[in-house]
Amino acid sequence: MLLAYGVAAPDRARGAAATPAAGASAEAQTAAAAPAAVTPTFADDISPLIIEHCAPCHRPGEVGPFPLLTYDDARRRARQIAEVTASRFMPPWKPDPGFGGPFIGSRRLSDGDVALFRRWAEAGAPAGDPSRVPPQPDWPEGWRLGTPDVIVTMPAPYSVPADGPDTFRNFVLPIPIERTAFVAGIEFRPGNARVAHHANLRLDRTRSSRQLDEQDPAPGYEGPISPQAHYPDGHFLGWTPGQLPPLAEPGMAWRLEPGSDFVIQLHMQSTGRPESIRASVGLYFTDDPPVRTPMMMRLGRQSIDMPPGERRYVIRDRFRLPVGAELIGIQPHAHFRATEINGSATFPDGRTEPLIRISDWDFNWQDVYRYRTRPFLPAGTTVAMEYVYDNSAANPRNPDHPPRRVRFGQFSNDEMGDLWLQLLPRSEADRQVLVRTFMPKVINEDIVGYESMLAADPDNPVLHRDVAVLYMTADRTAAAIRHYRRSLELDPASATAHYNLATLLAASGALDEALRHFRRAVALRPTHAAAHNNLGAVLKALGRLAEATPYFERAVALDAGNAAAHNNFASALASTGRPADAMRHYRLALALEPDGIESLTSLAWTLATDADAGLRAPAEAVALAERAAALTGRRDVNVQATLAAAYAAADRFDDAAAAQRQAIALAERIAGPAVMLELQRRLALYLQRQPLRPMR
Repeated sequence: MLLAYGVAAPDRARGAAATPAAGASAEAQTAAAAPAAVTPTFADDISPLIIEHCAPCHRPGEVGPFPLLTYDDARRRARQIAEVTASRFMPPWKPDPGFGGPFIGSRRLSDGDVALFRRWAEAGAPAGDPSRVPPQPDWPEGWRLGTPDVIVTMPAPYSVPADGPDTFRNFVLPIPIERTAFVAGIEFRPGNARVAHHANLRLDRTRSSRQLDEQDPAPGYEGPISPQAHYPDGHFLGWTPGQLPPLAEPGMAWRLEPGSDFVIQLHMQSTGRPESIRASVGLYFTDDPPVRTPMMMRLGRQSIDMPPGERRYVIRDRFRLPVGAELIGIQPHAHFRATEINGSATFPDGRTEPLIRISDWDFNWQDVYRYRTRPFLPAGTTVAMEYVYDNSAANPRNPDHPPRRVRFGQFSNDEMGDLWLQLLPRSEADRQVLVRTFMPKVINEDIVGYESMLAADPDNPVLHRDVAVLYMTADRTAAAIRHYRRSLELDPASATAHYNLATLLAASGALDEALRHFRRAVALRPTHAAAHNNLGAVLKALGRLAEATPYFERAVALDAGNAAAHNNFASALASTGRPADAMRHYRLALALEPDGIESLTSLAWTLATDADAGLRAPAEAVALAERAAALTGRRDVNVQATLAAAYAAADRFDDAAAAQRQAIALAERIAGPAVMLELQRRLALYLQRQPLRPMR
């Protein structure tokens, strides 16, 4: 067996459970496992147990409040050790045996080990022969997985007061990489293990968490993690004392893009004196790109509304898997009033098996549990969760005295009920089916949760913005617009809210109002490249091309990686008689987004039809137009008309006529008379074996 820190456990000389001979009776096995006539000693029996199960945390510099390394350390606390091990309070391992698992890294003591601690304390904590005490392991001091490829550290230390309630805070760590990397694993170092209780890590590619951090004058920010921060590519990221997730197996790394930030939600506890903490994360890269990607599935209810005094409040959720998948790991999450956690799987044959049960939930000891042998859940399996809460005064972990009404919320004094499952489908196609099937469910549940939080805090502009994003994702535009309007009433200086509201208004056809909000977004944040681009797009749609062009140019200057801005700038340049410059930006757009239909089509059109023969390239025009036609399934009028013009430029007039007839057939139900007349005019040209040459 390996210790929590990867050190081999010493053999026990006496008092350990003997392995019975094959075929021995149950009674004989029981007798062999507990030789009560032998008095346990520290040297032979207790020291090996403490090294394996206690010392990883109870040693200098770690989270345990006192050391347990020597005989004197243990003797002074012998009765306390017997009590906390008998109650299963220590070592902390919450899953009930026999309900799911076995789990990697289990810290649970056997019944025989618990009995040894009890008998040793009852015997007066005898030392035994000091020469038989096993040596202390070489406890690791540096990075246990080796030297990381990249280390990111909190920009500044955070001060933890000497006393008071536990602190929960989010810290944003920018990741300094310049190109896409594949991450095989991470190692979290708290920087001050006395203070750090546990950490949850997410990845934010949108910089929204960075903005929340900037708004708080102290390091990090308080409150829930931004909804734009997610687990990366279906992987759990977290830390508890003693936990060291292994490096990913080949083909299971996750993708890390430049501009990403780590968001660390850190649970910190006071130690009786002022402390500071500055956590770090080490990243370990691999050259092997991911071949199989897991998916994170969250079951749970966000409609929690517990009356005060309720002794047994139950929430349930379930989901039927459309495809088969291996279950890699599981993570329950709830707050202080939860008492019992259950996860299960009901298979297509009707058989139900537990995935995990925690009959004594403790908010302070939550963890990720990875299966030693991954269960396979075939298509048609229903995964389910059931959580029980006690919101009465009889619950010793209830933080409210007297109890109060409690709703769903992301602060620790609210309540939550999530069961995260890390699933590995057999193929990427199966994973996409699972994502498409499951995501509407989780988005709608998130909407329920945010509306619940808004009912308790209706004047919170951040909550209005966050729920508006969810409504946008669910294609519920009217609700999203309503929440953005309210958020701007409460916080008129939010460039993000102005931008998102303007985007929705533009898509709804309210161009004049959209223009006002885009202008406000640009005024509030002059470096907002997307706002410059969309402002230009609205001006162009209003027929104000001369006003639009500088905004496109500014968007490209602010963000050279914005394909839409390059395409829009190119279109403006082409419309103002600068085809060569337009082609350059079309090519830049395609380099960033090779399947961009508008860029493919517009560049093909210019290469096929420009009045300047030196700019025309019929063969390239055909290749680009054929690619656009394949991507659209030959169901787009403009693409087919462009393909026809490209064929005609290449003297392939029969193909041009055929493509133009397809464009006419597609346009008949949607185009007006003027468009239909122009399409027929072009067909007549191709039938006369003439290419299209628009006037410059």
